[in-house]
Amino acid sequence: MGTDLEKIKEEGLLAISGAQDFLFLEEAGRRYLGKKGVIADFFDGLKDLPAEERRAAGQKANAVKITLQEAYDKKRAQFTIEERQKIGAEKIDVTMPGQAVESGRLHPLTLVLREAENIFKSMGFEVAFGPEVETEWYNFDALNIPEWHPARDMWDTFWLKQGNTKNKEKILLRTHTSPVQVRYMEKHKPPIRIIAPGKVFRYEATDASHEIQFHQVEGLMVDENISVANFKAIVETFFQRFFDNKNIKIRLRPSYFPFTEPSFEIDVSRGEGKWLELAGAGMVHPKVLTAAGVDSSKWQGFAFGMGLDRLAMIKYKINDIRLFYQNDLRFLNQF
Repeated sequence: MGTDLEKIKEEGLLAISGAQDFLFLEEAGRRYLGKKGVIADFFDGLKDLPAEERRAAGQKANAVKITLQEAYDKKRAQFTIEERQKIGAEKIDVTMPGQAVESGRLHPLTLVLREAENIFKSMGFEVAFGPEVETEWYNFDALNIPEWHPARDMWDTFWLKQGNTKNKEKILLRTHTSPVQVRYMEKHKPPIRIIAPGKVFRYEATDASHEIQFHQVEGLMVDENISVANFKAIVETFFQRFFDNKNIKIRLRPSYFPFTEPSFEIDVSRGEGKWLELAGAGMVHPKVLTAAGVDSSKWQGFAFGMGLDRLAMIKYKINDIRLFYQNDLRFLNQF
């Protein structure tokens, strides 16, 4: 026991005197003089000694403790008050409550897009995607809109420079998601049931209801016996579920789109006696099916398209489409 005390004394004095700063000194003090330190462990072991040895060992241990305490106090006095205050300020109080981390939110257009996808998926539709930078063929020609066709004026197009490439085909920022339908039909045989959501671009002046970029979701269904009644039922069901209103009704008004024949504008009534135009649709033009490699004598189908931004504006009562793209947290934090 005497040897152990001498060793403890030597090691303790060495640790205390060699402390380079206040933190190391504090660690040495806890190790040798703390409630669970080396000296405390030694005192706990005295109960196992014979009675005649216990008193003498206790006295020696107490003397070692006093020596180490004096060395610790002397060393501690060498450090300036400023250093101790600096170390104290750097300590972390683990008992303090943590700061709550503010979680992000999904963008309102993302919320609407996911809801639309889920509704159509529940009706058996697959989600298909395509590039935002498109070729003239997929964006126009394959959709029965050749270069000379006046219908091209309906889409104010962002044409892009091709650069020094061998392929001289014109490229552009897609003006609608309809090219996805052609790309999908080229790689998949009917029957087909897809939706094609995504961002599109139009070169036009911006105001509360128009933007140079916005989002669409288009649908395509191709089979042997598809009629107008099929897409009317599907679109009406979609709007009823999207607006959570079983009283919603739709009506079809004759219209014109180069890629469908016949073509319709879809008006929606939410039971208030007012009609609002929300989508366009029609039976897929045979030339579009042929351009995509589908036998138009055997297969037929319908297509429809609607603006997700407009759906979001109605659903959340937003009066300016530009708010979706300004990244203003005062607006985004409402969702």
